[in-house]
Amino acid sequence: MEPRENPNFPPDDAFVDARNVIDHFKYWHHDAIFAALDARRHEFVVVLENFAYDFNIATAIRNANAFLAREVWIVGRRRFDRRGAMGTHRYQHVHHTKDEPELLERLKGEGMRIVAVDNIPGASSLIGFQWDPKSVLVFGQEQIGVSPHALELADDVVYIPQYGSTRSINVGTASGIAMFSYAASVLGDPRSWDQAAEASSDQ
Repeated sequence: MEPRENPNFPPDDAFVDARNVIDHFKYWHHDAIFAALDARRHEFVVVLENFAYDFNIATAIRNANAFLAREVWIVGRRRFDRRGAMGTHRYQHVHHTKDEPELLERLKGEGMRIVAVDNIPGASSLIGFQWDPKSVLVFGQEQIGVSPHALELADDVVYIPQYGSTRSINVGTASGIAMFSYAASVLGDPRSWDQAAEASSDQ
């Protein structure tokens, strides 16, 4: 099918689309991509604490797009360096709040389980952790960890086992590992967009 024949394609982008999207979405309008993602988003929510202007926030948002989080909340500073997101923030529901306790309390009221990711004493290993499908993944910042009020509200605290000499890993890396752990536990192998489209057309 030529690009111009698909109503999702922008009319003037027939042959060049430099956006960071998979081949299935090449040449689609932004709104059409967003709508397709909304139809398949998963139940987990990502909360990113941004009290010290962490430049890894953008990478964590990119990871949230890769694993198709329901939404992302940035707590503290609104601004973040978007370069690491590679444009994926345009396809995520990204919100901001300065009141993290209110946010977490509201999400708990919706039946969500709050899981803080931090390597503190008493935390459970991520290996073998049983994720609830309706989970909120809370990430702090490498130097200061998850905030005390978020730890107090957390139903679980998990840490990522490490095998070398480094004390910690940044939130960009940690968030990708934790989201993959959730996906492997709850979601299983993803169905390709092309497979889903074929199944829909057969019905």
